[in-house]
Amino acid sequence: MMRSLNNHVVVITGASSGIGRESAVELGRRGASLVLAARGEEALENIRAELAAQGVEALSVPTDVADRDQVDRLRDAAIARFGRINTWINNAGIYYVGPVETMTTAEFERLMHVNFMGQVNGVMAALPQFIAQGSGAFINVSSGLAELSTPMVAAYSASKHAIHGFTESLRLELARDHPDIHVTEILPGSINTPLFTHARNKLSAKTRPLPPVYRTSEAVRAIVYAVEHPRRDIYIGPMRLFAVAGRVAPGVADRSMLTGDAAVNAIVTDEPGTDTDNMFAPMPASTYTGQGEWGKETMPISLSLRTGELHPWMRSAFKGAAAIGGALAMRRVAGRLS
Repeated sequence: MMRSLNNHVVVITGASSGIGRESAVELGRRGASLVLAARGEEALENIRAELAAQGVEALSVPTDVADRDQVDRLRDAAIARFGRINTWINNAGIYYVGPVETMTTAEFERLMHVNFMGQVNGVMAALPQFIAQGSGAFINVSSGLAELSTPMVAAYSASKHAIHGFTESLRLELARDHPDIHVTEILPGSINTPLFTHARNKLSAKTRPLPPVYRTSEAVRAIVYAVEHPRRDIYIGPMRLFAVAGRVAPGVADRSMLTGDAAVNAIVTDEPGTDTDNMFAPMPASTYTGQGEWGKETMPISLSLRTGELHPWMRSAFKGAAAIGGALAMRRVAGRLS
């Protein structure tokens, strides 16, 4: 059953740039009322003003999702303004690139507190309201790295693995006790957002997203669909195929990433790295945009998203094809490496 977005109240964390920002624009265009959260007040106010100019009712609430008290205030502000919350989108996240040996404990904890505990805080803040209403929906934005990790992003991968496990258990609990409260996990491949520009980078070279890279609009398509049609999970790009392949032949997957240093070479550029990032504080508001800097390299659409992922009648066939394709791909790689 499709849910109407007219006057549908949506809370979006990480709303000042990238997936969160563009999702706010599209949801507002479709009639939703929005509560926008992010750390940077100026960037957050910019998107609120842009939406207001288009006639969208939106409230901006500066929030660091790693702070439970601030997330509770976000929930309270949403209820005070609109009287309810229909969907809560846990989207805020930060990124770190570099070997584990270069990380400090403070950096690792900060990333986990934002990426993972930020989503836990969102669920724990909104859940009592959903239970009181008798309905609601969480959309947890995760990553394909929740199921298949790559080198140099251990902390980020760990946070997404944690989100994946938390989301799966939460979904089962709510299906058992509160069946009208839904949970969807979004697992994208690389999306062209400022996440990579804002990353803390311990490598000597500037880094880029792991190919293939998709337009922000593909992630927005998945999120809007999940708001209208709550479902278990939605993958963007070949991530379901990669996850299956990693489970079928994990050793081959490891060797394919290490041979010729393929996985690392795929994310470094010829440009020198920078020492600016948004790990502990926001960057200038001008850097918080809907799109990243990799537009010329993006794939226009994710075929898997627009077929098997968003069309339930095709999904079983797609899963079967993914399993077979993953196994065959890994066998081919194994043959080349032997």
